[in-house]
Amino acid sequence: MDILLKIAVVLMVGILGGRIAKIFKLPNVTGYLVAGLFIGPSFLKFITEHDMNSMGVINELALATIAFSIGSEFILKDMMKVGKSIFIITLAETIGAVFIVFSVMFFIFKQDFAFSIILASMSAATAPAATIMVIRQFRAHGPLTRTILPVVALDDVAGIMIFGIAMSLAKITTGISQYSFWQMISQPIIEIVGSAGLGLVLGVLLAFIGKKAISKEELLAMTLAVIGGATGLANLLNLSPLLTCIMIGATLVNLMHNSKRVFSITQDFTSPVYLLFFTLAGASLDIKILAQVGVLGIGYILARASGKILGAWIGAKAVKADEAVVKYLGLSLLPQGGISIGLSIIVRRELPQYSVGIITIIMFSVLIYEVFGPIFAKIAIQKAGEINGLDNVYDTKEKKKKQLAYN
Repeated sequence: MDILLKIAVVLMVGILGGRIAKIFKLPNVTGYLVAGLFIGPSFLKFITEHDMNSMGVINELALATIAFSIGSEFILKDMMKVGKSIFIITLAETIGAVFIVFSVMFFIFKQDFAFSIILASMSAATAPAATIMVIRQFRAHGPLTRTILPVVALDDVAGIMIFGIAMSLAKITTGISQYSFWQMISQPIIEIVGSAGLGLVLGVLLAFIGKKAISKEELLAMTLAVIGGATGLANLLNLSPLLTCIMIGATLVNLMHNSKRVFSITQDFTSPVYLLFFTLAGASLDIKILAQVGVLGIGYILARASGKILGAWIGAKAVKADEAVVKYLGLSLLPQGGISIGLSIIVRRELPQYSVGIITIIMFSVLIYEVFGPIFAKIAIQKAGEINGLDNVYDTKEKKKKQLAYN
């Protein structure tokens, strides 16, 4: 069947899934994922693995623009005020997840060290896409929402770093390689610094050429060209497209006076791309994995969730964060997706003896966390009282304007 026809069907299925989700008061993204699940290999088999490969560019574009939008939260003057707190919270929730997953795998399930440390390191990163979609759908704003976005961005950096060290430790313990301490940490450092450097250069370029745009259409074309170019260059140089695009957004928001215009235009354009991305994400999940995963996969799910929630609670308490952040941040950090799947490909290539078990558990966790993670994120934002928070901010600004005009 023609690929464009399949894309059209996926879009319509996603819209239907979103409508049904609203009836049950669930996040749209959960509806997209579940709808996609029905047209994938688990049920109707309308979308095949070959189709997923053909539509890979859609996934890359969606993740790149999501990362770009995350970068808009890194306003330097604000980060100077809360940067230390965000760093401590991120460190606590990533270490919490890694420590508990490792302990459960190594001490309770008696898995060997290499298997346990690799799986634990892959639990650190959070998939930002689903949580951001929930925040946008419910126009959430407040202390919790303002904390979620930079934490999600930083824990992806931490996740890449921890995975690089874990891979080195695994290779040492299995006798595959011998590394010095510097060699063990240099590869993830090079990836992070290289991605940040590339993003900085391209962010400066976008800030410069963006000022020359004579229309919204031209500005959008420039932005998409830079985001697409960044993704391609990062892949070519073995860097992280996600970190590169986050850095572009962070650079732009700090250099360009009217940067909100750029992010707003991009968001309007990419809404159907996100719908397509999440519906395809659902179609890529195979429910048959449930029969293979066993108690080990369930243990991983519970251990990672416990580590994220407990770590976020400890970190938020330590920096005396807002009570809503202390109570509900952990629930917002559960989704797991693209980065973990990407890391599992590295495991398959470099440690094939562990790849079957690790990939099975990771795919199971993606299935569970991507479907239920947005629901937990909505619960957290709702409990924090931040749903429709942007509307409240807008109303407050309008009242102030009217008051000033009256005076």
